[in-house]
Amino acid sequence: MGFFERYLSVWVGLCIIAGVALGSFFPNVFAGIAALEYAHVNLVVAVLIWLMIYPMMIQIDFSSIKDVGKKPKGLLLTLVINWLIKPFTMALLGWLFFKGIFADWVDPQTATEYIAGMILLGVAPCTAMVFVWSHLTKGDANYTLVQVSINDLIMVVAFAPITGLLLGVTDITVPWDTLLLSVVLYVVLPLVAGVITRQRIEKKGSQAVSALIERFKPYSVLGLLVTIILLFGFQAETILAQPQDIVLIAIPLLIQTYGIFAIAYFAAKQLKLPHNVAAPACMIGTSNFFELAVAVAISLFGLHSGAALATVVGVLVEVPVMLSLVWFANRTRHWFN
Repeated sequence: MGFFERYLSVWVGLCIIAGVALGSFFPNVFAGIAALEYAHVNLVVAVLIWLMIYPMMIQIDFSSIKDVGKKPKGLLLTLVINWLIKPFTMALLGWLFFKGIFADWVDPQTATEYIAGMILLGVAPCTAMVFVWSHLTKGDANYTLVQVSINDLIMVVAFAPITGLLLGVTDITVPWDTLLLSVVLYVVLPLVAGVITRQRIEKKGSQAVSALIERFKPYSVLGLLVTIILLFGFQAETILAQPQDIVLIAIPLLIQTYGIFAIAYFAAKQLKLPHNVAAPACMIGTSNFFELAVAVAISLFGLHSGAALATVVGVLVEVPVMLSLVWFANRTRHWFN
């Protein structure tokens, strides 16, 4: 894990502070940036999101899909967790906390937006950081690549329908045109661009692909951090008035993450998967493609929305939690011998 990835939560925390401070002192600047949008898509944030997502898509080698028949139990576990369990448990927890437990602390409209942000996190399975988690647990790198590739292909067709279903269940009006535009803009186009780029670079050798990914990595991290500064700058007034909302959002996200991992890890043990398949399979099922969630939340609900805030809190929570799960997976390796 690189220096920036290792301390990502620290950088996110510092950017949150910087964003709130800048948004308080220079509200007109952030208002001007917020006005730069077309078809409900903020142009500045769209460029930053592409900086994050495009390098991740270059990492995906879809030629690995030919190995999909090897160790099918691990792939089945990942798909069931990602598409049949996690989105629905996230929606349930969001509803339980913000329509029930926390109902007296958050106004109904904001609570609805927080639930929407959580749903977007739950429907977006991890694409990039899972390679880090797999490496740290000594996972089978090739098999992890197969799992991520299959998930990305499914995400192209399943993200919008599942998101629309769950947003509808939680009584949120679904702007289907904006949702479909977001999927095309932040999933389909980066995926196509990544595949084309990889095919061209691979002609120069596999090392050329790795070198290109490393070259893009600083820009990807920069895109994430600047996006966080902007989001918290847009939300500065709300956050200063209600700082406890960050904690309220983090609580169900923590329960979801640890709960999903527990379900996946138990199932992996029952399926008698080898640890180098079980660990990354559970990491894929647990972590989120938060870059996509942030982008779609902004497109659907706006830069100043509670949904956008909830997805960014997901970034803050994810890295330390996933590192704790890596530690747990490594300490329990003997369970799978």
